[in-house]
Amino acid sequence: MSHALGFATSGIKAAGIRNAEPDNYLTHETSLASWLLTTDHKRIAILYAISITFFFFMGGAAAALMRINLLTPDGAIVAPETYNRLFTWHGVVMVWFFLVPSIPVTLGNFIVPLMLGARDLAFPKINLMSWYLFMIGGTLTTAALFWGGLDTGWTFYTPLSSTYAKGHVVLAAFGIIMAGFSSIATGLNFIISIHRLRAPGMTFYRMPIFLWSIYSASVIYVLATPVLAMLLILLSFETFFRVGIFDPALGGDPLLFQHLFWFYSHPAVYIMILPGMGVVSEIIPAFSRKQLFGYKFVAWCSVSIAVIGFFVWTHHMFVAGVSVFSAIVFSLTSFAVAVPSAIKVFNWIGTMHKGYIHFDAPMIYALGFIALFTIGGLTGLWLATLAADVHLHDTYFVIAHFHFIMVGGMVSAYFAGLHYWWPKITGRMYPEMWGRLAALIIFFGFMLTFAPQFMLGYYGMPRRYATYPPEFQVLNVLSSAGAGVLAVGYLLPLGYLVWSLFRGARAPDNPWGATGLEWQTRSPPPVENFATTPVVTKGPYAYPTPAAVAARTT
Repeated sequence: MSHALGFATSGIKAAGIRNAEPDNYLTHETSLASWLLTTDHKRIAILYAISITFFFFMGGAAAALMRINLLTPDGAIVAPETYNRLFTWHGVVMVWFFLVPSIPVTLGNFIVPLMLGARDLAFPKINLMSWYLFMIGGTLTTAALFWGGLDTGWTFYTPLSSTYAKGHVVLAAFGIIMAGFSSIATGLNFIISIHRLRAPGMTFYRMPIFLWSIYSASVIYVLATPVLAMLLILLSFETFFRVGIFDPALGGDPLLFQHLFWFYSHPAVYIMILPGMGVVSEIIPAFSRKQLFGYKFVAWCSVSIAVIGFFVWTHHMFVAGVSVFSAIVFSLTSFAVAVPSAIKVFNWIGTMHKGYIHFDAPMIYALGFIALFTIGGLTGLWLATLAADVHLHDTYFVIAHFHFIMVGGMVSAYFAGLHYWWPKITGRMYPEMWGRLAALIIFFGFMLTFAPQFMLGYYGMPRRYATYPPEFQVLNVLSSAGAGVLAVGYLLPLGYLVWSLFRGARAPDNPWGATGLEWQTRSPPPVENFATTPVVTKGPYAYPTPAAVAARTT
């Protein structure tokens, strides 16, 4: 295992196991009230992690029921109306209560102040408030899903959403608005913290890429989320007061809803994926024992993705009646946003080239992210092509593309970061063999689940249907079987990570021999993070050169 290696990395050395556990953020105060009223960013990160884990398995349960239903062409277990509610439940919960907040509010909340060399985020009380807003939003939306359910899809397209499910839509919309305010507060906290709380000597070009990624995603949080809030408020006004905004029967324009919705929702894709890219940019150098190749390119590609992401939303509407000129423009911008993403992939590969690669669990998850994200990105180019999109729009090809990016890519990155920083977060090591096995099961289970859906979409099977022609059954059975394998892969980390909390070996302060300020404090960190303010004198990836590593290992 790589944590047994003794590489010297910018003055950081792995500490030995201590006989007596010193006071830390986990043991300082243990009452329930001390957790629920905490302003410690580390504890708030744990609260968020517990919350989004609940929502992840809640959304996954709906997906499992859908895949079981699709084992047979005429639907195996639920009626079409129930199926509509299931895919709405799955989409709403997974997008707004797992995918959008996942890495920023958990790993970001925990790691960002440590990476900055700071005591906490800029506004600790607002950080706690953001968790309460998130939980209020999740509770309201969950109530709407269970009390009669929603059957509009996670996009809430009008006039369906403003006509047939009025009360439930408004309740769910209010919950999502609350979660949106939580996101805005979190984004502002990260932006101000990165500007104001960097350790002495930490210039922007000495920041880890994870901070660049969180910063870029936070800008999207702040600029895009208010548009979603305004849209849902307008939807509620139309629903309750019958004001003609989106419903054509009242003189409204349903395309206006789509424009506003996707103006938020496509940049939101990069809220989800940019932090994942930041995680991978930390792990690849650490487990390749090399400096990140093309640091400045990777950093500014994060900013480029955030900026260009605001100019691609209409590619969701190529068949909705937009003008040919606007379709061509948005097709070109959709191709353009793929360029900085591709540069990142080439930089990660360049970092691994001739590196001393260690295939521990975080690295396997990171490699899975690169593979799945690349497949998802390349298939996105098909959907950005006007002629191809006419055939593929609203088919299973779109589902496969989205899930390769958001579930295969982002969830792999989340697990990569969780395993990478787990020793720092908990002070415990997890069983490495089980971590590697789970990473492989998730990768192959995901491929078996969603690769057949590309073929289903190409053959013309529409999404969101509870039944399908018999000729599509073989591919659907393969996809459902893959979902079973994927479920095992997702449950394994829950088991062995919880086990490690009680039985895992004590973690040294820097088990991976990694660089970065977060590895210069104890595992788990003390309440104040650092005894003295650290001073940064080097770049974030000051690993030994390959020649120096070779000399020390011979």
